[in-house]
Amino acid sequence: MDRFRVEVISKTPNPQQTIYAAMHQDYAEAFVWDQRHDWPSEEKAGELVIRNLLKGGRGHFGPLEHPQIVLNCGFFPHSTMQQIRTHRVGLSFDVQSFRYTGARIIDVASGKADVEDVFYLRPVGSYTDRQGKKYDYTEALRQEDLDWCIAGARRYQTRIGQGFSEEHARGLIPFDVRQHWVVSANARSLMHLLDLRWKADAQLEAQKLCEAIWPEFQAWVPAIAQWYEDNRLKKARLSP
Repeated sequence: MDRFRVEVISKTPNPQQTIYAAMHQDYAEAFVWDQRHDWPSEEKAGELVIRNLLKGGRGHFGPLEHPQIVLNCGFFPHSTMQQIRTHRVGLSFDVQSFRYTGARIIDVASGKADVEDVFYLRPVGSYTDRQGKKYDYTEALRQEDLDWCIAGARRYQTRIGQGFSEEHARGLIPFDVRQHWVVSANARSLMHLLDLRWKADAQLEAQKLCEAIWPEFQAWVPAIAQWYEDNRLKKARLSP
């Protein structure tokens, strides 16, 4: 959808083995590092994690907090960043500041950048509000809002030219300017995020973020992702 992007910056290698080692140390007499040559394969470790920690609703999620993945999320509206940043348990963020990144707004005002590369508007379509009221977002209405974004960028450009600080002038631009951020998460906290923001009633753009994160999660911890898909995905359960 749209211009949204999620890219992996780094991730713990052999994450399912890492979880297995943490799980195994809970009840092993030995120092598990000394047994590393006997650890199960990454695939087998995933199976053991499912069987011993997650299967049957055991919900022993602690060992899943050890492996980390770091994601670069880009071109999402500011409102989505606010929703995602609410969930800080096990998550860490560095978010693009509008105090230092106003050149692109001026580029919109000057015609050097496409307004939709900098500001986000939902696509044309039929929508409902949280009370179930239906409405249509037409091409004509969307064009009016694009014009408003351009007008806001021009006002920003004017105020910057008058010597205003960026943190003052940014209050004049439309709310959903696009924003990039880096987020680190462990396997447990990422499932927590998916539980809360991939529900049917979650904000559309937050759902699209989760949709973009999902294949990276699958590739990273395939056994755990399969268990999550079978047992929790979009079922609006209380987060782990």
